[in-house]
Amino acid sequence: MTSVPTPIPSRTQFVLEEIKRRILTGQLTPGQALVETELAAQFGVSKTPVREALKTLAGTGLLVMSQYKGATVRMVDADMAREVYDVRLLLEPEALKRSVRRGASLDAAQDALRRADEAADTAERSLANREFHRALYLPCGNPLLGRMLDEVRDQAALVSAVAWSADPSWEREAAEHREILRLALAGDADGAARALHSHIASFVHRAFPGVLDEEGGQ
Repeated sequence: MTSVPTPIPSRTQFVLEEIKRRILTGQLTPGQALVETELAAQFGVSKTPVREALKTLAGTGLLVMSQYKGATVRMVDADMAREVYDVRLLLEPEALKRSVRRGASLDAAQDALRRADEAADTAERSLANREFHRALYLPCGNPLLGRMLDEVRDQAALVSAVAWSADPSWEREAAEHREILRLALAGDADGAARALHSHIASFVHRAFPGVLDEEGGQ
């Protein structure tokens, strides 16, 4: 019998989404400590929704909980990048291929690409980029595959945020996004999947040279 997830209270959800946004846009940096009392004061809530939000974010891999240090933003290293991007390379191109073959609407991907081009700052562009990738794999026709990719998307975005802060490469990636979408809209499922695989592999290769070599990547 399938269990039904317990809904997250609205205050906890608000705090969770705001902390996540700050992490994924680089406002909170890897290794930075998150103090419950400070966050509660910032958000105008009690410590309870903050504590629950931090636990949930630790479960997604964005935070690390320690008995002595409390919650800190997860550090990004080559091992983490290898794990996350290996999963993306295995699953995301296949999901896109299925989306294209079943003739799924890619309107959301086009919208995300437009928002990324029009973004006024790095935070807005980062979030739009994240939505672009999700819009490619979500309509693949296999909800479990979509959920599996959803589970690593936050960690992938954390890796991206660290990489972009060191070496902004928006223009190159935007051009790659446009080519992936062009192939997908033309119905070239295999070509779009290959372009997406190359896009993901080249990004992590630039950010963490050699990280995928052992896995047969770039």
